[in-house]
Amino acid sequence: MNANLDGKLIALVRVRGRPGTRSDIEETLERLNLPKIHNLSFTIGNKSSIGMIRKCDAFITYGEIEKDIFKKILKKKGIEISDSDIEAILNGKKKIKEVLKLPIRLHPPSKGFRSTKKNIKDGGDLGYRGIDIINLLKRMGAL
Repeated sequence: MNANLDGKLIALVRVRGRPGTRSDIEETLERLNLPKIHNLSFTIGNKSSIGMIRKCDAFITYGEIEKDIFKKILKKKGIEISDSDIEAILNGKKKIKEVLKLPIRLHPPSKGFRSTKKNIKDGGDLGYRGIDIINLLKRMGAL
């Protein structure tokens, strides 16, 4: 993980499926609201969520997003959220699960994944993307 994600809004996309997944990793993916492949979920970067993300790094791709992108994704999926709810989520006064029904199901990306077995640094699609997660979400129909 290259960046400091504390307090930032993080978009998570599950890239790999269920067969052969250890039960502890599957449980962690469930806690991150990523039960199936091509699911999109959001979390706020804190010590526990970053630990869960690191544990599941071989099954997901993730990156930080801005509030306006978050709002656009939800609007496209037919979910209205107020600015006060977004601020409450970012300040830790509300949990995302209280405001949203997660996860959001996406389409497979247009032109496909490069590799679902390699890290982003090695020419694949797993792991930390930074703000490039927005390009993947566009290809998956979230924006």
